[in-house]
Amino acid sequence: MIDYKINYLNYNHHHGLPQDKISCDVKIAAIRLYERNLLDLDDILDYCGFSERTFYRILKLWRETGDVINPAQSLQGRLRLLDQDDVQYVLRLVRQNPDYFQASTVSFYRQSVHTE
Repeated sequence: MIDYKINYLNYNHHHGLPQDKISCDVKIAAIRLYERNLLDLDDILDYCGFSERTFYRILKLWRETGDVINPAQSLQGRLRLLDQDDVQYVLRLVRQNPDYFQASTVSFYRQSVHTE
């Protein structure tokens, strides 16, 4: 598992991803590698491609909020009615009951066509 994370971080670092937009997955992987003492900080920074200052800023945010995204940034744009957990729950329901949701969708479509 560690090799996978290292290869993932190394691939992203060496394939031209913009340095100003670090994915949440990379940030969380870096924090976990650091907190579990799986890699030296210098190696983590090298693989991830961000500075020590950026790492400690991300770590501070993680410890204060439990997230790697600044709350001000995550609230940009239109407010969402569902969060990621809600979306995953709905997707599980649809996958477990496809016939029910297909019938509901067809019924909804028929009603909307007749009201226009």
